[in-house]
Amino acid sequence: QVQLVESGGGLVQAGGSLRLSCAASGSISFNAMGWYRRAPGKQREWVAKIFKSGSTNYADSVKGRFTISRDAKSTLYLQMNSLKPEDTAVYYCYATNADGSDYWGQGTQVTVSS
Repeated sequence: QVQLVESGGGLVQAGGSLRLSCAASGSISFNAMGWYRRAPGKQREWVAKIFKSGSTNYADSVKGRFTISRDAKSTLYLQMNSLKPEDTAVYYCYATNADGSDYWGQGTQVTVSS
């Protein structure tokens, strides 16, 4: 069965960096993987995604600061640089199968202090 497990969250000062990881396991092949985040009291916000081709998309709010990547083991990464307090959120990894099925991790907390 598919399982996604995020790691790498924590507390960081504004201007600092964090690297999130999402370990994917299971018997399916993912068409795309990506990240969402949910800040306190706000709606879920899409952050970034990467397709099998390696093509990537980013939300305007993180473009130029965050970089999404994946390796051959389908481990997903989100390198977050120049972090701002408004980046504070729970970050969720997701993966989309060829049949349209979506899978989600449980999230990892990122807190950026000023």
